[in-house]
Amino acid sequence: MIEKKRILVVDDDPDILSSLKSILEFKGYMVDTAVNGREAIEKSKSEYYNLALLDIKLPDMEGTDLLTKIHRTTPKMMKVMLTGYPSLENAVKSLNLGADAYIMKPVKPEVLLKTIEEKLREQSEIESMSEEKVREWMETRLKKIRVEG
Repeated sequence: MIEKKRILVVDDDPDILSSLKSILEFKGYMVDTAVNGREAIEKSKSEYYNLALLDIKLPDMEGTDLLTKIHRTTPKMMKVMLTGYPSLENAVKSLNLGADAYIMKPVKPEVLLKTIEEKLREQSEIESMSEEKVREWMETRLKKIRVEG
């Protein structure tokens, strides 16, 4: 059975939340939403998400502050910033704080889906490389124990 990827969408605009949720669910993702930074932090502490879409302008905090806080609690989660206020400063700050991608609003569904697929593929590759390293370490350690024992 293929595990469905889980995505958290954070935006204070109910229309954007609804349309992004519909697009992503249609593509087979499990989607959860949050309307502010505080709600997003609580959800990311109690649930596992493969990826988060974070709006830069939220009512209770800047999206870059949310990015930093979520990165601390869930560093392996892919984080994609969404903004209706694009600027080079925002893009550079977001990427320096751990964002994996930066998309401008209005979001084109094909751009969004392509970015999400790329980031989830990168995440899977990183996880499988980590698992391979652990396996190699264990095999080497077992050989060493056999030789010593």
